[in-house]
Amino acid sequence: MPVFRLTKALVFPPCHYAEPDGLLAVGGDLSPERLLLAYRQGIFPWYSEHAPILWWSPDPRLVLFPRELKITKSLQRVIKKNVFKVTIDKAFRNVIMHCAEVRRNHGEGTWIVPEMLDAYCLLHRLGYAHSVESWYQGELVGGLYGVALGRVFFGESMFAKRTDASKVALVYLVRLLRQWQFELIDCQVTTHHLMTFGAREIPREDFLALLAASIRNPVTPELWVSEEISIAWPH
Repeated sequence: MPVFRLTKALVFPPCHYAEPDGLLAVGGDLSPERLLLAYRQGIFPWYSEHAPILWWSPDPRLVLFPRELKITKSLQRVIKKNVFKVTIDKAFRNVIMHCAEVRRNHGEGTWIVPEMLDAYCLLHRLGYAHSVESWYQGELVGGLYGVALGRVFFGESMFAKRTDASKVALVYLVRLLRQWQFELIDCQVTTHHLMTFGAREIPREDFLALLAASIRNPVTPELWVSEEISIAWPH
């Protein structure tokens, strides 16, 4: 399969042309228009510093249906104890920076290069990208971020500086998405960690069909305007 080189034109090749590892195209830019077009077509950027932008559409695709969320008993106890305060969109840029920092501190590469950070912060200001934060005694200790389109949330990355902090943020996010009638969480690539929460692989063809149907059914944007509100877990 060829890997397509993007031009200035806002267009992507069909996903079925992707390489076996999911690589579809190279180049282009990280403008909001191109990023949103990519997500709507089941494509996402993922590349290293000092490298060209790489666009991916893996097959199979890891997804989490909100109603299939699994929570261990130990994590349930942490949640019920209200160990962490959880907020939405209160520290978006800090969450991304921590995601990149934690990976580097563990000797891992990161695709969250400065250009990616700026691009997603712009998507956040435009109302498309969102974060969920876990706080412990006033300190940001965990969180995650992603992009919301229609009734799909595209998860990008998560971090934890304290045990269970990112897990709690994920559980709260899924609970909210289920309440808001989101139909799908795109986890992009398969990890054992996410599969323990109930995520599972589905064929790319099935994912694209679900994505197309869910994108056409948007939620009210005002749902995300809650930066100063803690999410209360029901007892």
